[in-house]
Amino acid sequence: MTEKSASPSSGLLRLAAILAPAGPIPVSRSTWWEGVRTGRFPQPVKLGPRITAWRAEDIQKLIERGV
Repeated sequence: MTEKSASPSSGLLRLAAILAPAGPIPVSRSTWWEGVRTGRFPQPVKLGPRITAWRAEDIQKLIERGV
């Protein structure tokens, strides 16, 4: 299974499924949130007061672009 096909092509992903070692993006949580703040990484979708997710399509585009 390749890195690109390991993540779903639609739906929502939680941060644990995005960042390494479980996910395809090899950055730390603090680097990820800094990238979200500066626009380098996609904006999240708030599902609740303490639940944040990202659109799988946005993560797929980020991987294709090369992190």
